[in-house]
Amino acid sequence: MRSTRHKFKMLRGISSRSSTTNGGDGIGGACGGLPYRKQVHYQHSATFQRHSSADGTQSHKNNNQNHNRSDTKKFHRSNSDGQVNGSSAGNRSPRNRPYNQHPTPFKVSATIPLSSSFIKSGESNNNSNNFSERIQSLTWTEIHSSTTSTMDCKLNSDIRAKAFAICKDYLHGVWKAIDARDLAVKRISGGLSNYLYHCSLPPTLTPLYTEPIQVLLRFYGQVHGEGALESLITESVIFTLLSERKLGPRLYGIFPGGRVEEFIPARPLLTVELRDEELTLLIAQKMAQIHALNIPISKEPSWLWGTMDRWMANVEESLMKISLKDNPKSDIIQRLKEFNLPGELSWLKKYLPTVDSPVVFSHNDLQEGNILIRPEFESADDKLVLIDFEYCSYNYRGFDLANHFCEWSYNYNVDLYPNFAYTPTDLPTRDEKVRFVRRYIHILREEYKLNFPEVDDEFLRESSLFDEQHILREVEAFVLASHFFWSLWSIVNAQVSKIPFGYWEYGLTRLEAYFEHKKRII
Repeated sequence: MRSTRHKFKMLRGISSRSSTTNGGDGIGGACGGLPYRKQVHYQHSATFQRHSSADGTQSHKNNNQNHNRSDTKKFHRSNSDGQVNGSSAGNRSPRNRPYNQHPTPFKVSATIPLSSSFIKSGESNNNSNNFSERIQSLTWTEIHSSTTSTMDCKLNSDIRAKAFAICKDYLHGVWKAIDARDLAVKRISGGLSNYLYHCSLPPTLTPLYTEPIQVLLRFYGQVHGEGALESLITESVIFTLLSERKLGPRLYGIFPGGRVEEFIPARPLLTVELRDEELTLLIAQKMAQIHALNIPISKEPSWLWGTMDRWMANVEESLMKISLKDNPKSDIIQRLKEFNLPGELSWLKKYLPTVDSPVVFSHNDLQEGNILIRPEFESADDKLVLIDFEYCSYNYRGFDLANHFCEWSYNYNVDLYPNFAYTPTDLPTRDEKVRFVRRYIHILREEYKLNFPEVDDEFLRESSLFDEQHILREVEAFVLASHFFWSLWSIVNAQVSKIPFGYWEYGLTRLEAYFEHKKRII
């Protein structure tokens, strides 16, 4: 289905942005297979995705195990009202994860092609005058019409009965009075790790109190592999805490084998929207709120280095063994072979700690596909919802900030191969970064006062946590880490992913950006 605006399009992801597109743990599953990577999604909170690591293990990023971004901005689906839910299932264009490590939700996404350019584009999106025009034609009804047929998969009676029993037990109000035949149940995704179902009240019933009219039912699938159970527990703790802080989808209940989550009608941002003056300040606020959290998991910043070490081992072995003969990507692969990647990683491990970037609880993948915008909201604070917390871990703050800014220049909603466009002129200007950072500092101070009552005024004034110039230096340094990280991710996925995305081209583009930036700051 590629009518109108190419409703189904790949986002950017990796083999762990799922390497399988039909069935299994991949994006497809029972409802049919679709490629996925950065797209315009309308996603629901299918948060933890299942990704397998390059070494074949499965684990969660918070436990220093292999984590990969998905192979596309995850697909989103719309609900029965023509709205698209965007709970916690984030996505990352093709980068949405290579080796499925956690539940990979099936998502249907509507994509608006913003550019037909290839890797680099000379056309800047800085002109905000075109902002409304670029998203003007995207409507909730249009999204709904493109996704409904995919969601209407037949359910067996056991699943329907179980869904009805859980909703009746864990939800209140009118849910207690409905008949099993009244419950509308639609399968959203399926795989070995997670099974997601959208459950809603019939339109003839009105809530009695504050109960929701629709929810997401998540059933955990097979839990196996080294660290899998620990990862599941860690993810559940993070999800619960973020829910309580209203930084993620609401948690309605936890039952043996799964949980009941809020279903959020929303759509993901477009790349061009990241620089919108109102939205960028809201993103800064959300990031500060996440960074101020005290989460009961390991506080060591080992996720970044552990992930890159595993990917590097894979990349070294693969580049050494891969044959260039009759290989259509031989020029790119030869160029990659010329880089001393292990040497660069060793250098980064020595250089980045000297920047003295504080270690905070981080999202680690705050790109437009993981930021949802609600069509209706009660206050400005509720307008945006962050999703896809599967990469969350304690990490250097500079990485989270720099990685977000880098995303301003990468558009994954491109129909022509290699399905992405890199426009360096779309990177935030210094003024835009300063504006973002100042809002971030203001919110971070307020959050620290609430979350850490023991801190005194001197700390809030003098700590580098709140120093504008220090933060800007962190960003400049960790741009290197972002480019290098996603370059390794892309090279690993280039060899295993079935998603139609230019992984080799993307990997080389990120590496070239890495060396260009290194030349400027070192």
